[in-house]
Amino acid sequence: MSAATPTSSPDLPEVTRGSLIPALPDDLAIHCIALLPRAAHPSLALVSRAFHALLCCHPERLLAARHCLRLAEPHILLSLRPPNSASPLFFLLLPQPGWPPLPLPPPPVPVSSSSSVAVDGARLFLVGGSVSGVPSPSVQILDPRTRSWSIGPRLSSPREFAAVVALSGVLFVAGGCVPSSPYWAESLNLSSPDAKWSLVPSPPHFREKWMHGSASLAGKVLAVADRGGLAYDPAAPPGEAWAPVSPILDMGWKGRAAVVGGILYSYDYLGQVKGYDPDTDSWSEVEGLEQELPKFLCGATLANVGGLLYLVWEGKWKGKAQGKGEARSMVVIDWAAIEVTKAEEGRLRGKVVSRDTIVFMDMPKGSAITHCIALEL
Repeated sequence: MSAATPTSSPDLPEVTRGSLIPALPDDLAIHCIALLPRAAHPSLALVSRAFHALLCCHPERLLAARHCLRLAEPHILLSLRPPNSASPLFFLLLPQPGWPPLPLPPPPVPVSSSSSVAVDGARLFLVGGSVSGVPSPSVQILDPRTRSWSIGPRLSSPREFAAVVALSGVLFVAGGCVPSSPYWAESLNLSSPDAKWSLVPSPPHFREKWMHGSASLAGKVLAVADRGGLAYDPAAPPGEAWAPVSPILDMGWKGRAAVVGGILYSYDYLGQVKGYDPDTDSWSEVEGLEQELPKFLCGATLANVGGLLYLVWEGKWKGKAQGKGEARSMVVIDWAAIEVTKAEEGRLRGKVVSRDTIVFMDMPKGSAITHCIALEL
């Protein structure tokens, strides 16, 4: 079980100045530690205060070293929205049991949970949302390696609850604004530091939709909506780029989803995890999870973390609270890593390979998961 307390982004600590490994300069010590797999870091954090500070509190230099060594591993970026606040709080999770989450600084523009997120490499893009009930055109970029935010190019049209997908180095955004906007869909080339948003032509009769979720599958941008989902193919001619998604896909996709191994996973109102195969245009229930996981009726989300399907949901505190106030100032989040394999006749079988419970202290009861996405660090 892991615990975390939200904090602001502090300055780089003094504990990384000659206190990690005796007789070794800190730069060399950090290089040696960076060569070890992240799964070993929870144990290393117990070695000394200096190790704990480097691994659990201020990992900026360690993450930079791992990036230079091309040893990046998947992490989970999770945001929680307190019930008395419109703006969510962000945390970085290592997908290994027993690892405490790292609180991240809040975004400079305090947008609401109606914002959308996408990941390109090690960068998180927080797109749109609302400020004081007004849709925002802001694009905010988080680099967890330095625990810092920057402001990206403003959207051409203010948005909230938009479909946002990063695909092949391009950020695509659709919906979440007035249907009459010519920039109902737009794109941003992420490989150019001076890029600006470009118009993505879209048929007007496709715009009267309220987006519920988005993903990239088989080279296309998919969006599920209240009036039928949409698929956008960037490689197709402009007149053929937009199309409705398969009715079978549309009926089974209810919101949050993740793509793992070319299969789109979602869950239905009964809490069953299902996978959609675009090759057969069919849904299959992920078998083998009935006895290992609870039914996900609300608050659950999914992510592709290093090729495993991660389920993250709002759990319940099973221990004893020290006082009445303690139970009201903690949030419990559970996660499970699932390895899914294809069986005969296209059936999907899942096996839980690891799981953990994380306690977020000093978070008011009723805080909800707003974003959950994986990135490489």
